[in-house]
Amino acid sequence: MGLAFIPLYIQYLGIEAYGLIGLFAVLQASLTLLDMGMTPTLNREMARFTAGAHTIQSIRDLLRSVEWVTFGIAVFVTVGIWAASSWLVSDWLRVGELPLGVVSQALSIMGVVTALRLVEGVYRSSLIGLQRQVLFSAVNAIMATLRWLGAVVVLVWFSPTIEAFFVWQGLISSLSVGVLACATYRALPEAEHGGRFSLAALRGVRRFAGGMMGVTFLALLLTQVDKVLLSRLLSLSDFGYYSLAVMVAGAVHVLVSPMTQAWYPKFCELYALNDREGMAAAYHMATQMLSVIVGSAAIVVIVFAGTLLQLWTQDSALTRQTATLVSLLTFGNLLNGLTSMPHQAQIAHGWPGLAVRINIVLVLLIVPSILWVAPRYGAEGAAWVWVCLNAGYLLIGTPFMYRKILAGEKLDWYLRDLALPLLAATFAALLVRWATPTPVSPFGQVAQLMLAAVSTLALATLAAQSLRKKLWHRLLGYPREVA
Repeated sequence: MGLAFIPLYIQYLGIEAYGLIGLFAVLQASLTLLDMGMTPTLNREMARFTAGAHTIQSIRDLLRSVEWVTFGIAVFVTVGIWAASSWLVSDWLRVGELPLGVVSQALSIMGVVTALRLVEGVYRSSLIGLQRQVLFSAVNAIMATLRWLGAVVVLVWFSPTIEAFFVWQGLISSLSVGVLACATYRALPEAEHGGRFSLAALRGVRRFAGGMMGVTFLALLLTQVDKVLLSRLLSLSDFGYYSLAVMVAGAVHVLVSPMTQAWYPKFCELYALNDREGMAAAYHMATQMLSVIVGSAAIVVIVFAGTLLQLWTQDSALTRQTATLVSLLTFGNLLNGLTSMPHQAQIAHGWPGLAVRINIVLVLLIVPSILWVAPRYGAEGAAWVWVCLNAGYLLIGTPFMYRKILAGEKLDWYLRDLALPLLAATFAALLVRWATPTPVSPFGQVAQLMLAAVSTLALATLAAQSLRKKLWHRLLGYPREVA
């Protein structure tokens, strides 16, 4: 939903105002650091609760304690962004045609929405940790429809302004907090005393939370530093084009996120049960699913970025401005997504230290690289830095994990789980590109993209051994296997 209506947002607000929506995405991602690692910790502890590692009372006390901490941080975020809005407008952003007062007001409303999304994270993590993904997905789908389709309604029929856009986001975030909170408490068994704030509960998870805070901080630097720096180095309109490319390339993360959300609690459960064989099988199955589904989608976007953008926006100038950026950023996001299952396995084992050390090295490389490349080569140079960074993470950083956990699984992971499905998908996409003429009409563009999508998905599935066997057994109606 967030992607579907971007052309309408640009049509009604303009590319410069859309740059503020891109800045909002950066702000929202960056301020997740302020939860001090509590939401990923809550996710893990809820998953461990399903395996019997917590009592009903202790898990409710932990949830209530994290709620209080997060509410306090949300107030701090709201006041802080409101206080800094004037400085951001005058000294950081390179505003062109938009009135400075409008931008300042939009930033203040952004602060409220960001704080609400921070609170939402508490209940999202809880439902996912409890392995209630279907319930969470239903709520998330409804809220996403209201959030993004509703924004179009507001812009078209009420007020085509950036302030109206963010006010609507705030209203839906308030509703989402209430619905997710009710769903979380209904998913938990009743306790004798209900949830209570407990310093002891927070102290019990402080070590893991501290490690996760370090991982989150470094991950945010790696994934957001290009956007933060480019918001300063580029004009707001040029940053709007970059933000558009980031959003399109972010479709990869849209696919990665629910897969990691579904598998991470399972990894935690298997680790708590000390089921090493089950853990290895689940790990390979999860990675092959990710390679097939995410890899196929990403490769189609990389190879057919121009066709996709022209069909989507019906704007040739916009397509020329962003097609190369979309291909590069999608490639970088694909490489980043492929490291997500090893990362989830590390966190499930309670070992965030490796990710911290690797990310420290990468941060020391990316910040000076962006500062050197962006003024000389602009947004495309920054996109190439993102590609190289994630290639290094995948090929150099990830192998260190196999020395401590999942020993003996590294070669299978690289060859069977990653290389075979991705090479098959790439071959299929390039074959379609070579064998079909460049389409001009929307019907031809849709047909080419559909053919590429079906071909890449089919070949990648055939090349993924574990996933292929699982699907074959399901199709033949054999008894359900344990992943």
